[in-house]
Amino acid sequence: MTTTHHGALGWPGTRPTSSFDAPSGAARTGLGWPGSASLDTLVGGDVSRETSTEEGHVADIAHSDGAAEDENTSEGDHRPAGGQPAAPERGAALQSSGGADVSRETEVSRETSTGIAQPDPTARTHGWTGTRILTVANQKGGVGKTTSTVNIAAAMAEAGLRVLVVDMDPQGNASTALSIPHQSGTTGIYDVLIDGVPLEEVVRESPHVPGLLGAPATIDLAGAEIELVPLVAREHRLRRALDVYLSSRAEGDEIDLVLIDCPPSLGLLTVNAFVAAREVLIPIQCEYYALEGLSQLLKNVELIQQHLNAELEVSTILLTMYDARTRLSADVAAQVREYFGPRVLRAAIPRSVRISEAPSHGETVITYDPTSTGALSYVEAAAEMRQLQEVSA
Repeated sequence: MTTTHHGALGWPGTRPTSSFDAPSGAARTGLGWPGSASLDTLVGGDVSRETSTEEGHVADIAHSDGAAEDENTSEGDHRPAGGQPAAPERGAALQSSGGADVSRETEVSRETSTGIAQPDPTARTHGWTGTRILTVANQKGGVGKTTSTVNIAAAMAEAGLRVLVVDMDPQGNASTALSIPHQSGTTGIYDVLIDGVPLEEVVRESPHVPGLLGAPATIDLAGAEIELVPLVAREHRLRRALDVYLSSRAEGDEIDLVLIDCPPSLGLLTVNAFVAAREVLIPIQCEYYALEGLSQLLKNVELIQQHLNAELEVSTILLTMYDARTRLSADVAAQVREYFGPRVLRAAIPRSVRISEAPSHGETVITYDPTSTGALSYVEAAAEMRQLQEVSA
């Protein structure tokens, strides 16, 4: 098969549509995609950290005006009233030469709104039937995978859905964000995979959002990759546990959505997550290096489709850590949108201090600071996911 290259990233000209079509051709060094385009070509010459003056770069990115924030600078706004802990205190306010305060969390721009309706918190109805199961995967760390998992889950739960987060990462960060105990010795996903403990015995409800459940990961899960090797049906153990759990839920108390948070690797834990799911959500950081290894992830999904789970498909791409001050963020976002097409959510998640602060309080940003740009972006992404599923249902 002859592959034509498309775009500065060297991606093949024939892009996947409704079903996954893995790229083919000689792998490019580092990036992993076919082709020979350089980083200079990607960003149009100089890899500048300065703000692009071209409005077209950021026109399609949600919350782009003022949404980008410096991760190393703590934010000054205090928590809203309601008895929740206060955010870290403000440092010295940054000021321009004119003395004006430069806010680190600005209002969402009306100009860049995607026009997607916000979910009705009182509604429990949705347009799809059965339980939707998504694996959130990217073997590259630091792309916002766990953060996106828990915040989309919280946004969906606040919209009235019953949501289960399965923490498959031995670090247990998703469990921390949901305030679900996961210290060593706690019964968790490790016991489900290795000892066959029913999932019902490990699932706990998050104290901050009604209808948001979690199956915690403990440090014991770090050894599960090796312990799974000799076990029978090692790739299907999570799927079987989920099938039993979901079918045992009482009528009217069914789980609407399952989000599986994977470790930053492509081992047996991630394979179990792929086999258990019907869809894959891939968070992609708006940085050049975040694209490295993406080709291998897509090839692994294709292998799972061929041998273990024919229903699996890459259904959703979420752009994370979008920085409106940099041309590179806009260029990477544009290339991802061009290649993956409508599977890329129009809502993009900006860099946000509030998003980073929330887990230290055992919360998602949805409950920690619901009016922040980070929270609003995740609410919008969740609403878009619901609408897209309703259209395809």
